[in-house]
Amino acid sequence: MMALASKLLVFVAFSLAVHKTVALKQKATRIQFYMHDIVGGPQPTAVRVAGRSNFTGQDSIAAMFGSISVMDNPLTATPSMNSTLVGRAQGIYAMSSQEKELSLLMTLTYAFTTGPYSGSTFSVVGRNPVMKEVREMPVVGGTGKFRLARGYCLARTYSMTQMEAVIGYNVTLLHY
Repeated sequence: MMALASKLLVFVAFSLAVHKTVALKQKATRIQFYMHDIVGGPQPTAVRVAGRSNFTGQDSIAAMFGSISVMDNPLTATPSMNSTLVGRAQGIYAMSSQEKELSLLMTLTYAFTTGPYSGSTFSVVGRNPVMKEVREMPVVGGTGKFRLARGYCLARTYSMTQMEAVIGYNVTLLHY
């Protein structure tokens, strides 16, 4: 019995040592980029795939409630669409508010295709109250250089013209 207790104690001590070693290898990365959300024109990057057809009221926010869009938005190094393409934001957003505040529920993966993070991704799942100046959303995972990422992103609308928006992202990631 004493031998079993000793082995268990050694196992627990080894497990804690391994966990501490892994924690020491964690990295912090900060990234800034711009996402171009284009819902109109001949080549939209976000397309509505579901929505209400039975709404009869006057409230435009309530009319959009339940709409779902799929996106494949370009990510660039600067706000200009002609700047270096660094990746794509791919996923789904749903209009999730019924009154007063226009809010989206977003499930997006930001996939980097060039530069030092090429081949790496991170994912954001959360509420985006789009009319607020700054929106904070959680990073819930990642791949490649961002394996097991967690953190947050701050989104700011850089510009909005009718059906097009450019959103600046400042992202802080903790990863291995």
